[in-house]
Amino acid sequence: MNEGIILEIRHFSKSYREGKKAVDDISLSVMSGDICGFIGHNGAGKSTTIRAVVGVLDFKEGDIFIDGHSVKKEPMACKRVTAYIPDNPDLYENLTGIQYLNFVADVFGIGSAEREESIRRYGDMFEITEALGDMIGSYSHGMKQKVAIISALIHSPRLLVLDEPFVGLDPKASFTLKEIMHDMCRQGSAVFFSTHVLDVAEKLCNKVAIIRQGRIIASGGMEEILQGQSLEEAFLEADSDEE
Repeated sequence: MNEGIILEIRHFSKSYREGKKAVDDISLSVMSGDICGFIGHNGAGKSTTIRAVVGVLDFKEGDIFIDGHSVKKEPMACKRVTAYIPDNPDLYENLTGIQYLNFVADVFGIGSAEREESIRRYGDMFEITEALGDMIGSYSHGMKQKVAIISALIHSPRLLVLDEPFVGLDPKASFTLKEIMHDMCRQGSAVFFSTHVLDVAEKLCNKVAIIRQGRIIASGGMEEILQGQSLEEAFLEADSDEE
């Protein structure tokens, strides 16, 4: 496998019980330094693919590799270098923010000095440090999203996977998350995320993959996909070509 590949999806398919394919034979690579946007209509197969990548959805057809490790055969090795932020973070509401972050740091074996520095840095960036002593159950959706983001970053993942990451975030927090994505990629990590907000993807990503009815209908570098159009125009054109 190419050393620069962080995420490689090879001929992945996933079927419903009645036989209908949610995702049909897709292949995709995300390299070190890439921010790859994954776009498509509701029900196109984005969340199914993402949940398979991060190991919360079993599959039989194809394989997925993270930093050279098979999600099927080496799930723990994959999880050690991956962070996942779902569209609706489900946190332990009977813990305080800081208790939850320490719990996640314990899971990944992060030392006390390193975790304290990370929590302080990201807590300040997202302006939530003062609220970390409060119960998560008292948090707004946006605050829960911020804690989920901090928990995902605490072990410096090689691959950051996000499902609609900007939903529920205020403009400043969205800007901060974008800056963190860029910083991670400058350090050799990769980001793979789904979004409905095409103008955000166009400005943020250097790669894009468009999925329709479970199949990848266009993928590649942003300039290659756009060819002088906006991402919205390119998406609608690719979508109509498949009609």
